[in-house]
Amino acid sequence: MTTSAQRPDGGQLANGTLFTFLAATGFAAVSILTAKATGTGLSLATVLAWRYVLAAVILTLWVGTHDYKRIPPREMLGFVTIGGFGQALLVYLALSSLRFIPAATLAFLFYTYPAWVALAQAVRGAEKLDARRAGALALSFAGIGVMVGMPGAEAIDWRGVALALGAALVYGVYIPVMRTLQRDHPVAPPSAYSKIGAALAFLVLSVSDQSFTWRLTPEAWGFVLTLTVFSTVLPSVFFLMGLIRLGPVRTAIVSTVEPFLTGLLAVLVLGQPLTMPTVLGGALIIGAVVLLQFRRERVA
Repeated sequence: MTTSAQRPDGGQLANGTLFTFLAATGFAAVSILTAKATGTGLSLATVLAWRYVLAAVILTLWVGTHDYKRIPPREMLGFVTIGGFGQALLVYLALSSLRFIPAATLAFLFYTYPAWVALAQAVRGAEKLDARRAGALALSFAGIGVMVGMPGAEAIDWRGVALALGAALVYGVYIPVMRTLQRDHPVAPPSAYSKIGAALAFLVLSVSDQSFTWRLTPEAWGFVLTLTVFSTVLPSVFFLMGLIRLGPVRTAIVSTVEPFLTGLLAVLVLGQPLTMPTVLGGALIIGAVVLLQFRRERVA
């Protein structure tokens, strides 16, 4: 039950929507900036290593200058390994798909993750698969089908689809696990430890395939720094600022603008086409996300 005192006022709604939109804009640019950075000759593993090393440094400095409660070593290790390595896996899968599919298609396919969360929760018995969730799953699968291949349309490379959906599946498991790990802690320290874990994972990967380098061109540094600040650190802060003001349902619904922003940025920056199957399939997936997040509010 929601009372009028509990509901955000107009100013909170406006500010929360703005912060959430800014976060979505930053996150939407990840695939675009990564493509531009790898276009300078850097390997994907190297770009991601620098992105997460720099993000970890910034967040660690933030935590170090604030009076947060100390996290026990065992829980700290959990954030570094599960949070960091899990994040590294889903990010690497998602961005690897860009070798085979456009950025807009990746964004829409990755956004099926709320449906996978609902399915995973139903399989675990944590939440029932009611009509609303079943409808959302159907919309998501229909959206995937439309994008992968409509009659008369050129089919999308299945390797890119598999990598993007694999990232969405990993994220679908990652979210409830991280919620469980983080339930007794503020957001900043676990975020810092997770970024440290992801940085370690990508450093090991880039060193092992002998692609890591300190010698970045000024252009490459520009893309990596923008990716770190604009699409990693700041969006995380803006998202939390929006979440505090809007609550989880409104925040999730506003965040569905992200794949459309990715599609527009891909057209403007990379010159990639935004095809009708991608638009139609993406609309079905966004409909599924909204349906999953919508709950009727009752006024006392």
